[in-house]
Amino acid sequence: MAAKQAMASVLAFEKKLVPSDGYLYGTQWDNRENCTPLKLQEKSVRGTISNRLKAAVQNDPAKLNAEVDKPNLQTVDSCALGPDQDTLKLHFTLKVLGGVSQPSACNHAGFKQSYEQAAKGYISREGFQELARRYALNLANARFLWRNRVGAENIDVQVSALNKGAEQTWNFNALDFSVRDFDQGEDNPALAALADRIAHALSSDNEFLMLDIVCHVQAGRAQEVYPSEELVLDKGKGKKSKILYCVNAMAAMHSQKLGNALRTIDTWYPEFDDIEQSAGPIAVEPYGAVTSLGKAFRTPAKKMDFYTFFDSWARGNSLSSVEDEHYVMAVLVRGGVFGQSDK
Repeated sequence: MAAKQAMASVLAFEKKLVPSDGYLYGTQWDNRENCTPLKLQEKSVRGTISNRLKAAVQNDPAKLNAEVDKPNLQTVDSCALGPDQDTLKLHFTLKVLGGVSQPSACNHAGFKQSYEQAAKGYISREGFQELARRYALNLANARFLWRNRVGAENIDVQVSALNKGAEQTWNFNALDFSVRDFDQGEDNPALAALADRIAHALSSDNEFLMLDIVCHVQAGRAQEVYPSEELVLDKGKGKKSKILYCVNAMAAMHSQKLGNALRTIDTWYPEFDDIEQSAGPIAVEPYGAVTSLGKAFRTPAKKMDFYTFFDSWARGNSLSSVEDEHYVMAVLVRGGVFGQSDK
């Protein structure tokens, strides 16, 4: 066991779930072979003033009318299916890597040894079965569609293993699976087989699994679809107020957004069972950060954050529950730089 004060100042782990960007196509539900890449369209629109106004303006009808009369001109990107298309096709690949027990960088031999013992102990006991099942569920339920999942009439997901000599394909009806419940799918042989392949790759020292994911979403003829939105750092000088992501003029989703959906498996944080406080499953993060809610669900003050668990567990101490170990290993699968400053 490493000494209590022995913590690596340089400590990094490479991510083990590596998605590509996702590419968007338009097609017809009954004729999926005939698909075309979706392009972005630019719109110039005149909106109304709808933001909160100062009290002096709110309470003065004349000032309010003058403010409302101002044109709110915007140029935005949009993306939609063609007039003869009713189905969105999303295509991306996912590489699952092994080697979690080996940091990509660690400058303390004693700490590295104690961490490797802890990681190999987890792998021998749990074999990544629980994490793999949750990752597989997030593929099967098409969580990676984000807003495109809402209001869809049908969603089919095809997951194919491309490893030479071990090719395999699984098909799922995404609407058969909830995005809020991981206690499901235990009687689904396709889901179990996919989870086993993911678990085997994660548990290995240097093997990998290459998955190809094709998802069809019956969204409605000519309906708007939602690629990733680019971050506009300087809205005052930019020509557009909304810029969507594209690759070679083709609408796409960021690999980071797909990865965030796949690692949205944390149901072990303290507020999950509290109906009023729960945000449902959240993405695995060191502090349980959910930026859309402006909240961290795993705070060091409550000793539920990654670093509190990891610093103890990696030195050879046991955690209070296997769920805490699942969480720690899920953060390591996510990857990151976790060294402690020696200043």
